[in-house]
Amino acid sequence: MAERISSIQGISPVERVQRVSQVSPVSSGQFGALLQQELKVAEPSISFSKHAQSRAEERGIQVDDTLMGQLADSVERAQAKGATNILAFDATRAFIINVPHGRVITTMSQEEMEENIFTNIDGAVLLK
Repeated sequence: MAERISSIQGISPVERVQRVSQVSPVSSGQFGALLQQELKVAEPSISFSKHAQSRAEERGIQVDDTLMGQLADSVERAQAKGATNILAFDATRAFIINVPHGRVITTMSQEEMEENIFTNIDGAVLLK
């Protein structure tokens, strides 16, 4: 009833071995480039919601590369601890960040931090 298949039709075992041996190994330069590409994808990227952008402008909080690096570092540290919504802050400003999406939800200046209670966060990170 059922016929046994002993080899792939049209390709002998010798041809299969020859085809496999023709595949070139990835050189160390190519491997390094592929690794760097994968690492870039894994790095957390930070974005600001429209609300957070407008709040930062209103409150005179300058968003530059240094700040973005600090926020990305905060998100990375929070991810390692399993946090989902964090308060990232220093002496003059604060940011509420949704960690899984890497999105700044809102920003606050020093004066506003003194008047507010922070809710719906499960972690706090001091900006470095």
